[in-house]
Amino acid sequence: MGCSDQHHCITCSDEGVEMRVLRVDAARGLALCEAADGRHETVETALVDGAAPGALVLVHAAVALALVEAA
Repeated sequence: MGCSDQHHCITCSDEGVEMRVLRVDAARGLALCEAADGRHETVETALVDGAAPGALVLVHAAVALALVEAA
């Protein structure tokens, strides 16, 4: 079964949110990110190469799943 909507999780129906990376803690594999509404969240970045300050990532459940736009 394929996923027809790249912005929703097929397991829990939660939405993926695009967030801008503000700071990266490479030693811990975390980034401080900001959503379009100004909300800040600490995000785990192990699944995404290129999660550098300025990059746009798709986040679900505090985990960056994909790089949307490189820094």
